[in-house]
Amino acid sequence: MTGSGRGIGYAIATRLAELGANVVIHDRSQEASAEFGEFASLDAAALALTSHGVRTAAVVGDVGDEAATERLAREATAALGDIDILVNCAGGDIAAKGGKPVPNDALGVKLEDIRAILDRNLIATMLMCRAVVPGMKERQRGAVVNIASGAAHAGQANEVIYACTKAAIVHYTRCLASDTRLAGVRVNCVSPGATKTGRFMATRVTDPAMMEEGPSLKRYGAPREIASAVAFLAGDGASFMHGQILRVDGGNTLFPG
Repeated sequence: MTGSGRGIGYAIATRLAELGANVVIHDRSQEASAEFGEFASLDAAALALTSHGVRTAAVVGDVGDEAATERLAREATAALGDIDILVNCAGGDIAAKGGKPVPNDALGVKLEDIRAILDRNLIATMLMCRAVVPGMKERQRGAVVNIASGAAHAGQANEVIYACTKAAIVHYTRCLASDTRLAGVRVNCVSPGATKTGRFMATRVTDPAMMEEGPSLKRYGAPREIASAVAFLAGDGASFMHGQILRVDGGNTLFPG
């Protein structure tokens, strides 16, 4: 599972571990898990998952690099065996030099930031699928869940390249699903809405009225709510769901497409 050292990715790893899955978590470095105070290191995050009675491992690398993704797939397989579930969660609206791109609109975003965001989101998803899915097809089993975003489904004045890459992940999911249909490898996608992760809270101006969970769905999501949707798509309960997109956003995008 890529991008799972903290935030939504770690919540997904936790939910899968609760359901009995052995889990390999990933981040770009051991230190990335500590960036927003969630864990001291990626290894510490993996160790915490063992409390659910499953085996875990941690792998480190740049999922925007082809050789690195192939290595990560080999390391994950060596640690815990064949990969039956692949969750592509790595991503983010992060500039080439870190932080948010400035400017971040359709006409002003810098080319180096465009390329960095493409690599971090779309290219990373494609490369991990290329490294893992052929083995699933050979075994004629497996489930892939790609993580897109609510930003993928409507025009955006800000975070434009991020939105474009997430929209591309949505369509790549459909294309890959067409490829794997006869092999029985299920491929689906989750588009989260605004979610209360450590990074979200540290990098956004938030609305206090959106923080509390209650009867109203006009609020920020919790990472566990995204994780539950991913676990459903990865499990037997979604055995006939293929090439589908679940928008987990409390109804923020109430339109077709």
